Amino acid sequence: MNNKNELRREQILRMSGVNPRKCMKCGKCTATCPSFDEMEYHPHEFVYMVESGEIEPLIRSESLYKCLTCFACVEKCPRSVEPAKLIEAVRNVVIREKGGARLPVDAIPAQLDDDMPQQLLMAALRKYSK
Repeated sequence: MNNKNELRREQILRMSGVNPRKCMKCGKCTATCPSFDEMEYHPHEFVYMVESGEIEPLIRSESLYKCLTCFACVEKCPRSVEPAKLIEAVRNVVIREKGGARLPVDAIPAQLDDDMPQQLLMAALRKYSK
């Protein structure tokens, strides 16, 4: 593992507060994930990849933005690993390194409808902006 990935890994672990070594790779987190079909890397794979220092593929992956942060994976984990927190931390590393927003604030109104809850809007602003 190169030095940059090791620094990223440490930053992700510090930001998330998650101990990926607790994961027993049972896949319960992935089985309950509502975004499973759309993700290249699934929750249990995120945990393993952070643990092993394979951060670069995660940073380039669209799976990072497919996570709904619904915490279904957290609820199902028998060892309290909390994969969603790791995914959120990786997302924050990307934002800090690359800067800018993934989804410009001006683009959000075009994606709204009348049934959309306000909480979703705030989560989107937190997730996709600096």
